[in-house]
Amino acid sequence: MINALPASCRYPGHLLAWLAVAAALLTGLTARADAVNASVSPKVSPHDDRDYRALTLDNGLSVLLVSDPESDKAAASLNVDVGSAQDPEDLAGLAHYLEHMLFLGTDAYPEPDAYQGYLTRHGGSHNAFTAPYDTNYFFDIEPDALAGALDRFSRFFVSPLFNAERLESERNVVHSEYQARLRDDGRRAQDVLDQLLNPAHPATGFSVGSRETLGDRPVGEPSLRERVIDFYEAHYDANVMHLAVVAPQPLDELEALITERFAGVPDRGLARPSIEAPLVEEQSLPRAVRLESVRDSQRVSFLFPVPDPETAYRHKPADYLAHLLGHEGEGSLLAVLREAGWADGLSAGVTRGDGRHALFAVDISLTPEGAEALPRVQASLFAAIEGIRDKGLEAWRYEEQARLADQQFRFQQHGAPQGDAIRLAMNLSRYPLEDVNIAPYRHDGFDRALIEQWLDGLRPNRLLRLYSGPEVEGDAVSPWFDTPWREVAMQDEGEPLPGIALPEPNPYIAADLELIERQDEVPGLAIDETGFDFWHMADATFDTPQVEWRFSLQHPAASREAREAALSRLLAGWLVDSLNETLYPARLAGHRFEAYAHARGITLSFSGWRDRQERLIGRVIAQLEDATIDEATFERVRYRLQREWRNAPQDALYRQAHRTLSEALVRPQWPTEALLQASRDLETADLRDFRQRFLAELHLEAMAVGNLTRELAGREARQVAEALAPTLPSEAIPDLTPLQAEDLPELIPTTTREDSLVLRYLQGPDRSLKSQARLAVLGQLLETPFYQRLRTEEQLGYVVNAGYSPMLDAPGISLLVQSPDTESEAIQGHIDAFLDDFAKRLEALDDDELAAYRQAVHDALMQRDTSLSGRTNRLWRALANGDTGFDRHRRLAERVLTVTADELRQAWPALGDSAVARVSFDPGDEPSDVLALSRHLAPLPEDDD
Repeated sequence: MINALPASCRYPGHLLAWLAVAAALLTGLTARADAVNASVSPKVSPHDDRDYRALTLDNGLSVLLVSDPESDKAAASLNVDVGSAQDPEDLAGLAHYLEHMLFLGTDAYPEPDAYQGYLTRHGGSHNAFTAPYDTNYFFDIEPDALAGALDRFSRFFVSPLFNAERLESERNVVHSEYQARLRDDGRRAQDVLDQLLNPAHPATGFSVGSRETLGDRPVGEPSLRERVIDFYEAHYDANVMHLAVVAPQPLDELEALITERFAGVPDRGLARPSIEAPLVEEQSLPRAVRLESVRDSQRVSFLFPVPDPETAYRHKPADYLAHLLGHEGEGSLLAVLREAGWADGLSAGVTRGDGRHALFAVDISLTPEGAEALPRVQASLFAAIEGIRDKGLEAWRYEEQARLADQQFRFQQHGAPQGDAIRLAMNLSRYPLEDVNIAPYRHDGFDRALIEQWLDGLRPNRLLRLYSGPEVEGDAVSPWFDTPWREVAMQDEGEPLPGIALPEPNPYIAADLELIERQDEVPGLAIDETGFDFWHMADATFDTPQVEWRFSLQHPAASREAREAALSRLLAGWLVDSLNETLYPARLAGHRFEAYAHARGITLSFSGWRDRQERLIGRVIAQLEDATIDEATFERVRYRLQREWRNAPQDALYRQAHRTLSEALVRPQWPTEALLQASRDLETADLRDFRQRFLAELHLEAMAVGNLTRELAGREARQVAEALAPTLPSEAIPDLTPLQAEDLPELIPTTTREDSLVLRYLQGPDRSLKSQARLAVLGQLLETPFYQRLRTEEQLGYVVNAGYSPMLDAPGISLLVQSPDTESEAIQGHIDAFLDDFAKRLEALDDDELAAYRQAVHDALMQRDTSLSGRTNRLWRALANGDTGFDRHRRLAERVLTVTADELRQAWPALGDSAVARVSFDPGDEPSDVLALSRHLAPLPEDDD
């Protein structure tokens, strides 16, 4: 497993889900676009039939256009080769602040919501992020509206206004973002790490920004606005910008759209900044620190300075080592640590790369016993490293990794256009044009000497070790995230654990990769028996010989009580944990397996190559039925679950609010505190007994989607059914039921967060398609004005959003504000005032204005699947909700197009007057007993269509 660090974003990731940035046009400008090295084009996988074109505009802007006629969205991403590492010493967070300011008006589109409002009307989304060396802006939209989006997007990079009246409001938003992350353990650990790295390195400063660091400038110095403009003009330039566009339009049309609009981006002759200072002052090593974590979690990171692996991406020396150290199979470092009871997770990889220098990291999630045995954990790591040095540098291991990478590239599935645009824009800034697709997969041959360069850096005298745990007391506090920490002596290494070994050849690598040309429109019921339903859909649209399997093992009492719900989670966790070493090679070979508990029982999910998948499924079923549930594995899984439940109050406050609401309005469902309490008295014998009772009374529902015939699918499904012998009819399994929010008292989540919050939930009157359609369109109408008013204008906080938010098939609209400064009562007043004004807007709304919003909702519902797993998950959810025709989304989309402005005006008053749920929080509030307060609620009426 490989580490990744988050970047600063304009919006919380869960709300707008990797959304994109746009810019505007300079009318009348044209530019000549020449192909970049006309003889060179990106290498693509054999099944990638999209058209590519690379351009360099006269101003130096590099562009990659991708025409995908099957795409139902258009997307763009522009990457700028500048980030927080270029912040001035006296204005920490300036790059991030500038990213925010670009959204707030340009010469051609001065209104602060001109960009976001246009995207919302046309089914689009957007976001941006600031990383140490990059700032990336991205968006997606309905293809017919791409020109207008590019008009608005391009002007960000030509003539932004940097409105003086918006400086303070956006500074408050940046500060709110900083405040929202103060209790994020990842940020806290990085804040401590920055104190240990080379202070001369530009990426060790404070990257988010705050009111303090972005405060008004002293008299006589340039103002903050002047400094923003100076930074923009010093670092934003066509030569350090890389634009990728993925859309269904032909290449000639895309080229015309881009060259006209981006010709005005200034050419200042800039290049990506080069960082000369080393990341670590090696004379200070070895070094060890301990820091306090907020969450109940003990972790240790072993960090070593190495060259940035981007300098050797064609040969992947760091990946080779990360594969061996991060291996989780039998004899691996993690396996022996798990066996000793010292660890339950491990990842290895490279972080903090700056183009020349980086850190190789081995991160281990420890148990309390492992924390006490840290010297032996460290000794075991170095024993594993010595094992690689002695016997691990072998060509066959490299060739095995290269073969797996080649399979992944050969059958690469295109993701959503937005994700592809971001990936291509960032890769365009790092790799030669021909490698922007293949760079992550490229293996140009085993180079022992090159691998030894990286391996030589992994020595005890070059170690920087960070341990974090809630019990740590510090004698210093990190400057920005208030993390107590202290430096400690590096203990003498203890005795390494025995049994560490290098992995054997992988037996799960697929050999039969032939594509079966067969396609079904929707899943068909292939087996229909009293205890067993099996749905199959042959699918060749993604040009990959892979199959997605889902098996839902349903038991009538799986969630009847909190104890049973906790045992269901323990059984699913035990199954995955007990097979971790055995099936890790399968995971590396592209076969994925997971088991997760839900209200009806446990789902087994398999994804991967058709070839050899049958043996994986059979191995899992045999383990579930017959393997011994030993005490050590039981305790490890229970500890991990209890740690997760104990840490739930530390989650992001907005997530806790939504979870609290769901716990009140969906049955059966149990709060994490109830699950934690129920788990405390459980023993190994209880899980053994539960497994026996669970498997004795099952209804089995299964689905296979992918590149396999109905005959083969039926045979494999039948083998599972014969092993499990399900007997219960589907009617014996209780349905998930959404409840009416009417008469629900105000709820307070269980949280340790320090912000205030209000979540207002407006629930539809029933579960009909009519109600769903009306609320979906209302949610689309609300989204931009709510954000614009409560965040941009009123500056209530960083996390502000509104939109359609159904629970199962129960329609609803959520309006959420999380604020570091404003109490919940005042937030309620702001929401009330907004809703009053929105009612006035509805009164003036006509069907012509509504048409774009209806179409946006329709198109979102009908958006095509971009991966086999995404398609399977959509079909599986439909089946779980009783949509055996798999067409409810289509029928809802058709109904959306019939919604009228009069209908919305008629529906609106009841939304605010009857079924309204509220979740609120201020620091110090006592949490609600959610189950007690919602016990009286009745089911929401059924679909009447």
